[in-house]
Amino acid sequence: MPGILYIVPTPIGNLEDITLRALRVLKEVDLIAAEDTRHTQHLLTHFGIHKPLTSYHEHNEREKALSLVVRIKSGANIALVSDAGTPAIADPGFRLVVAAIRAGIQIVPLPGASALATVLSASGLPTDRFLFEGFLPAKKQERKAKLQALRDLSATLAFYEAPHRLNEALSDMQQILGEREIVIAREVSKVHEEFLRGKVSEVINQIAGRDVKGEITIVVHGSAGEAQVSEAQLRSEIRRLTDEQMGVKEISELLGERYGLSKREVYRVTLAIKSRKGAK
Repeated sequence: MPGILYIVPTPIGNLEDITLRALRVLKEVDLIAAEDTRHTQHLLTHFGIHKPLTSYHEHNEREKALSLVVRIKSGANIALVSDAGTPAIADPGFRLVVAAIRAGIQIVPLPGASALATVLSASGLPTDRFLFEGFLPAKKQERKAKLQALRDLSATLAFYEAPHRLNEALSDMQQILGEREIVIAREVSKVHEEFLRGKVSEVINQIAGRDVKGEITIVVHGSAGEAQVSEAQLRSEIRRLTDEQMGVKEISELLGERYGLSKREVYRVTLAIKSRKGAK
């Protein structure tokens, strides 16, 4: 008889986040496929679990998925774990799940820790509809193109981000998405857990000069359409972009597209603001 592939969530911080069922499955399976075997070994040792580990990560997933499927078809029960949270969510485990489905293998997913669900629950932003986009592209132009594609969606947006790219990502969000409500969650379920809330510019100011570290989840309010900006807010954004040395035409195109306004009207207001600033 073929074995079973278990999808086993692991703690995203506090080791107490693991479920009793997850511990039982990890004790009973024949093999544990782990993203980082050293990291997982620490978890297993803490709970007194002694099972063989095999490495399964983004650099070997294609070949390893096939070999793991062969072992399961031969009768082995295998648990798939990631370094933290639920496997196959913005994680290389996805390829193994697909291979197992194609091979007709039984897959048993266990509920458990997930940074995405945890942060959304505490965000205070609408969660009846949300879109998870994983990690934003590392390259600026690709990241801005992705944000442009998401700009008009009314659903709450959720992302993971690397700490060394956080400032650049927030700057691009401010430029493309505008002054929306945003939540930055850092080191969730760990000793230094932190939630930062406010408009994009407010959060940018909160982290200014800080060396932000740890796992980061970003939740952004969805688009509210044309009602999203008042005349006062529009003028405030025009002044900010003008101070950043952005040209009149570029400002009118950016804000016109962002808020669904007439670019000609935004151009007129921008020109008037720049003229008044120049007269001072």
